Amino acid sequence: MTTPTLNDITSCLSAYDPDALPVRDAQRVIRDFIEPVGAIEQVALLAALDRVLGADIISPISVPAHDNSAMDGYALRGADLSGASPVTLAVVGSVFAGRPSGVIPGSGECVRIMTGGVMPAGCDSVIPQELVAAIGADSITIAPNVIRSGDNRRFAGEDLMAGSAALRTGKVIRPADLGLLASLGIATVPVARRLRVAFFSTGDELRSIGQPLDAGCVYDSNRYTLHGMLTRLGCEIVDMGVVRDDPQALEDALRHACEHVDAIVTSGGVSVGAADYTRQIMAKLGDVSFWKIGMRPGRPLAFGRIASNGHSAFLFGLPGNPVAVMVSFYFFARDALLRMMGADAPLPMLKVRSAGAIRKKPGRTEYQRGILEHDGEGRQSVRITGSQGSGILRSMSEANCMVVLHDEQGNVDAGDLVDIIVFDGLI
Repeated sequence: MTTPTLNDITSCLSAYDPDALPVRDAQRVIRDFIEPVGAIEQVALLAALDRVLGADIISPISVPAHDNSAMDGYALRGADLSGASPVTLAVVGSVFAGRPSGVIPGSGECVRIMTGGVMPAGCDSVIPQELVAAIGADSITIAPNVIRSGDNRRFAGEDLMAGSAALRTGKVIRPADLGLLASLGIATVPVARRLRVAFFSTGDELRSIGQPLDAGCVYDSNRYTLHGMLTRLGCEIVDMGVVRDDPQALEDALRHACEHVDAIVTSGGVSVGAADYTRQIMAKLGDVSFWKIGMRPGRPLAFGRIASNGHSAFLFGLPGNPVAVMVSFYFFARDALLRMMGADAPLPMLKVRSAGAIRKKPGRTEYQRGILEHDGEGRQSVRITGSQGSGILRSMSEANCMVVLHDEQGNVDAGDLVDIIVFDGLI
């Protein structure tokens, strides 16, 4: 099958206009153009955290392997319970977790059992020790209607049946997944290999930390935020520093990157005021589109695939303003990079009431920095951080969430529900 070009994909959009592209259309184009890397490697279980699962994990055993007790108490036959009067049962043995017993209680008998202990044959219920009305030397008395038949019994395979899928391909492995895999006795895990991503900033005005800050120059912050965001995604990263505003320097940087990595993320050089050679070089190296996206902040974006000496890499050309870089990364590059790893982990949105009014014109998507708060009764609300200029990185640091105001949305009144994306664990 022939790999589709960007033109093939954009031709499927109605009224495609690269100078006025809605967020959802840009996201769709990127999603349809991206291809997973596909390479799988085996890693030790403890090294699998935050990696993308490369194949289904089929459970080799049933979990639990046997019917067992969910409580410390007494295992009994539900048929011995009476709904009207107390019941006294003889205690004929004990069962401890990990030490199955051959005791088989008959009618009118029970067995003392610990949490996790294998249910004796014939028993189908457990009364917790604290609910027993009276405990004698060799008997217990149970008050009426304290438990029902079948209570506090875990069934074999209740968590997982042998032969069923414990985890599916594409899942990002979290701490609970490590525990689940350990419960199955699985020591190594197939995961997608780490994505190799190069990143650099462009601009003669940029200086790296440690360099003198000449008149008219600024320190490059974008590489540091990109370093953090790419690291959070679990990428193997290559920091290429600052590339000056020079056609040959840019071409050399792109060629070198594309020959060694899977994806390239740049900041700056894609706005209307950028030199014409940016488009010419990217067009020379591959299939790249330049868009003006209906969003704020982060309007300019370049996306495509470039090639050099038989190697290719996906390219994400982000704007240069610090907040615009972060917003563009999270709403365009993040999902694409995860798809390259074989994962499908969309940003989780929550609906929260706005603490105040927010001005917004329909026709573009706005991402405003917000602070999610709780009042004394535990109710949540969100307020924006104040000035939303795309160069005010401090407001991004102060915020703990992003308020997403969609394309068709207008002004927000205090008390209206808005969508937010919480930063915790994300940035």
